[in-house]
Amino acid sequence: MAQYHILVDPAAIESPPVVRRIGFHDLEDALVRGFDDFMAMPSHALFLCVIYPVVGVVLGAMTFGAGQISLLYPLAAGFALLGPLAAIGLYDLSRQRERGQRVDFSRAFEIVHHPSFGAIAVLGLLLTVIFFLWLGTAQWIYVANFGRAPITSFSDFAHQILTTPKGWRVIILGNAAGFLFALVVLTISVVSFPLLLDRDVGAVEAVMTSYRAVRANPIVMAAWGLIVAIALLIGSLPFLVGLAVVLPVLGHATWHLYRKVVEPDLRPRQQDDPRPPAPKKRRRYAAQFPASLIAGDKNT
Repeated sequence: MAQYHILVDPAAIESPPVVRRIGFHDLEDALVRGFDDFMAMPSHALFLCVIYPVVGVVLGAMTFGAGQISLLYPLAAGFALLGPLAAIGLYDLSRQRERGQRVDFSRAFEIVHHPSFGAIAVLGLLLTVIFFLWLGTAQWIYVANFGRAPITSFSDFAHQILTTPKGWRVIILGNAAGFLFALVVLTISVVSFPLLLDRDVGAVEAVMTSYRAVRANPIVMAAWGLIVAIALLIGSLPFLVGLAVVLPVLGHATWHLYRKVVEPDLRPRQQDDPRPPAPKKRRRYAAQFPASLIAGDKNT
């Protein structure tokens, strides 16, 4: 049953999250609020996201060292597929600030104790699988056109890709495939991770809510995906270092976008149950019999 709850929460099936229609002004406002969060919590966001560009540089160096230069661009572009998972701590920071709580950086790592952690892990695993499928697809497109001959140098690789018909075919097919992978990730994760952080709904309902959000706002969500792609491209140009600023702003903005797209759950939470606690019964002892029977309710 625990595994079932991770995937599907019965309460979410009976009362699924309600999705709103939004406009372009909502995207602008989400970005403004995201930047405001980043300015209010720059040290937290920078520390959370500095690993992101560092890992990219390390993987790039490994790619050169292993002679798999053809995977350099797919690796850099593929990080966008893992972005929703990488920004999970940023969503929590924005949530803390939204509630007026004292922003505590250490709490960003308490996600492992969250009721929806299992569902978050499942969805994160799904994005990881998609990431590796993208790498496999990109490598297959390259091998199908150039074969498995080793690449002698980066200049030789750039010459083949940029100046030959095979190279342009790889560029066109690779970017078309990358667009499809990015579209899938956008559809299943645009609001799913913030939703799981905000409510215990299960991984399936989180994905379905994200799908409904894209279906209800196709043009606006396409614009959001384009904004994310352009921002990540700009942040990646100076050796991925710019992602240490771009990713936190986008992460915080995603939380505010979620707030605009999904209506809040107004039902009282279990820990906020307004009902008064049940009266505590007094313990009765055998020595009090039969006096306890005469006392009646006064002894309860």
